[in-house]
Amino acid sequence: MRRAGEHSWRARAFAWAMARGTGPYERWMAERKRSLLGGLSGEVVEIGPGSGVNLSYLPRDVRWTGIEPNPHFHSYIRKEAARMDRPVRLKAGLAEDLGMEDASVDAVVGTLVLCSVDRVEAVLEEILRVLKPGGRFCFLEHVAAPQGSWLRRLQRGVCPVWSSLLDGCRPDADTPERIARAGFSQLKWEEFQAPLPVVSPHICGFAQKGRESA
Repeated sequence: MRRAGEHSWRARAFAWAMARGTGPYERWMAERKRSLLGGLSGEVVEIGPGSGVNLSYLPRDVRWTGIEPNPHFHSYIRKEAARMDRPVRLKAGLAEDLGMEDASVDAVVGTLVLCSVDRVEAVLEEILRVLKPGGRFCFLEHVAAPQGSWLRRLQRGVCPVWSSLLDGCRPDADTPERIARAGFSQLKWEEFQAPLPVVSPHICGFAQKGRESA
């Protein structure tokens, strides 16, 4: 992920646009997010929470910590938390270094995050480290289209400009393969098509840490 504390105009503009322009997408994903996040409990860490849109899907008794490297998102998160009258903890850290104890977290949440991470394997390793045995990494991500498809070629072609405009997001991210190799004991996800140009292929599900893990 990008450096914590970045104050560029691009970071500010991205936060402003995401806070105001994701309404249709959230309506499309609402049912999936309710199913994915509604049963979580205990200590929950969300990486890259953006403007805090996922707070409304989490049970009120969840103890939520957000790790958001773009400081321009923080005011939006606090505003959303205040609107819901729920306490939150917010850090301007990186998903590659969460700064938490081993096996201390019940769940990690990440939606539309891994597409913009430079070191995906390092992020997944860190998630496994902080999860308690039996804990879950819950994710919803847009992913690369199948190899050889016209959409995959389009994703690859527009990637440089797309990534520059959208804070490092890669439309051709090979996220499923990386999660599958990360060392989780159980994986469960669904593939579906979202009504979006270029990044329509999506996955939604969870990866669970083995209960025998220390």
